[in-house]
Amino acid sequence: MSNPLLEQHELPPFSRITPAHVEPAITQLIGRNKQATLDILAGNANFSWANLWQPIEQMENELAQAWSPVSHLNGVANNEELRGAYNTCLPLLSEYATWSGQNSALYEAYRQIAEGAEFESLDGAQRQAVNNVLRDFRLAGVALPEEQKQQYAGLRKRLSELGSQFSDNVLDATNAWSKQVSEEQLAGLPATALANARQAARQAGLEGCLITLEFPSFYPVLAYCQDAALREEVYRANTTRASAEGPHAGRWDNTAIIEETLNLRRELAQLLGFANYAELSLATKMAETPAQVREFLEQLSRQSLPQAQAEWKELQAFAREEFGAATVNAWDVSFYSEKLRERRYQVSQEDIRPYLPISRVLPGLFAVVERLYGVTVREASGFDSYHPDARLFELVQDGAVIARFYLDLYARAQKRGGAWMDNCRDRRMAGQTLQVPVAYLVCNFTPPVGDTPALLTHAELTTLFHEFGHGLHHMLTRQTVASVSGINGVAWDAVELPSQFLENWCWEREALALISGHHETGEPLPVALLDKLLAARNFQSAMLMARQLELALFDLRLHSEWDPAGGVSVQELLDQVRSEVAVVIPPAFNRLQHSFSHIFAGGYAAGYYSYKWAEVLSADAFSRFEEEGIFNRETGRAFRTHILEAGGSQDAMELFIAFRGREPSIEPLLRHSGITGAAAA
Repeated sequence: MSNPLLEQHELPPFSRITPAHVEPAITQLIGRNKQATLDILAGNANFSWANLWQPIEQMENELAQAWSPVSHLNGVANNEELRGAYNTCLPLLSEYATWSGQNSALYEAYRQIAEGAEFESLDGAQRQAVNNVLRDFRLAGVALPEEQKQQYAGLRKRLSELGSQFSDNVLDATNAWSKQVSEEQLAGLPATALANARQAARQAGLEGCLITLEFPSFYPVLAYCQDAALREEVYRANTTRASAEGPHAGRWDNTAIIEETLNLRRELAQLLGFANYAELSLATKMAETPAQVREFLEQLSRQSLPQAQAEWKELQAFAREEFGAATVNAWDVSFYSEKLRERRYQVSQEDIRPYLPISRVLPGLFAVVERLYGVTVREASGFDSYHPDARLFELVQDGAVIARFYLDLYARAQKRGGAWMDNCRDRRMAGQTLQVPVAYLVCNFTPPVGDTPALLTHAELTTLFHEFGHGLHHMLTRQTVASVSGINGVAWDAVELPSQFLENWCWEREALALISGHHETGEPLPVALLDKLLAARNFQSAMLMARQLELALFDLRLHSEWDPAGGVSVQELLDQVRSEVAVVIPPAFNRLQHSFSHIFAGGYAAGYYSYKWAEVLSADAFSRFEEEGIFNRETGRAFRTHILEAGGSQDAMELFIAFRGREPSIEPLLRHSGITGAAAA
């Protein structure tokens, strides 16, 4: 039978892809790539960009084109057959990556390019790509003795399997829990959330309302439901997913996976000559040492913790005085916080929602991008899709399509939670043909209910802008070498800069005028409501900062200090971090780490601090727009040139300095966050 994954397509042929296609295609492409690489090495004595880099990049691109839709479908349309095919291929891909990374002859061929006369004639991006690949060879253990190379390969393979198992367990645990309730039990929920719960019940063939652990379903319960017992039940179900606690205790337990992952990461790092996995992780980041990162995080903690503690005391006093609450439990924090926000600012997320229909938000987002960067976004039709929710858009400049992106906005069963951007196609030159970049942009917002369109909260609006910022980094690149194109080759602690940067326009009056409009009347967001929204921007911002620092320090210390021979347990370390930087201490049954996919099934191990560091970069970058005008085209052009178009072609700090004129300052982040207190003594 023909296999669509072995064919070259401008866009993935989703409707033709079946699980049966996956393993044969990946196996065939890996085998072909290995043989072709050996042929290249045997057929040349003098290696060049043309006879080594270009043919290998072409082969890798074809493998990426085959794997990309499979990986995407596994995240957005998961089923047992596809998951099986996906998991079967992970060790094959891991083994192939290790085979390539430890191929001494291939390493020497690239070294020949780096040390040869041709190197100086290559452009800056090409030289950066060569330097990066030589670094990656060393990090893949190319210099290890043969026995240790085999040990490395086994570790990488097993870690790949563990990451997938972790993610599968979280998804299965998320899908497994639901609760049928009456409307009376959901007293206090906004009309939008109630309608979503009714629709979920109808779709499941049930009466009343249905709550699930998809974020748009469970979060309104925590924030608005008057039934404290129901809030506790939902909180417990969510925070014990994939653990030995909670309603499905032990069924999809990630405990053993977490410990084995940490053991193997430590072993891998030490095999390569690093003291711990955090050191290995930082080898490709802007930060130089774990101690440097820890000092950065603890500096932010010293700046923000006194204010966070004051905010927490204020919330407890409010709950006690206004509601007679002797204790503010973890499942009460969002509820009382929302009440306090409404009391102080007379505004809630639900007040904003009617003014943020997707039908107005998307054109507004695209208008912001057009004003900043001079590109037009238009929707495409007639493409091969995988779900009715998925839409395809094109970025157009000077009449030409320069990029495309899929947009998949709504939560549903069999779709991984959260929001993310991923590569579908990288921008690169293949001979005389330019491959246009294509991105996947995925969110999990509340879907349309009946005749009512999807309405976003302001928090969801910032999530959309965040992911689109990632997408612009991928799509507006001008690089033609795949390994430094878009987000490829960008230091991981700088990759969040464009995403967090774009969020700033969600708080600007001039931008919100483009983004908002009542879903029934088209009326713009009223000035009085906008004033309240802006006034409430930094509500409990120090508590939020403390929460992010808790996660970042836990991740960093876990990967710096983990010792299977007798160190503290994962839970003990998390408790220790919380005792130092957290203001809200969760109950003993909370198992945050068991669904912490960023560090156990994503790319953020010993790198979760990147979110805070990138906030420093993004706040400082935006401060130039504050000085020169938020829609200043010249400033937008400078950001596009030095950050978005450059991709991974230069050092991230050099690019930031080229845009900002100096190294980053922490002051704009503290100012934007409303954190004004002096550091604690």
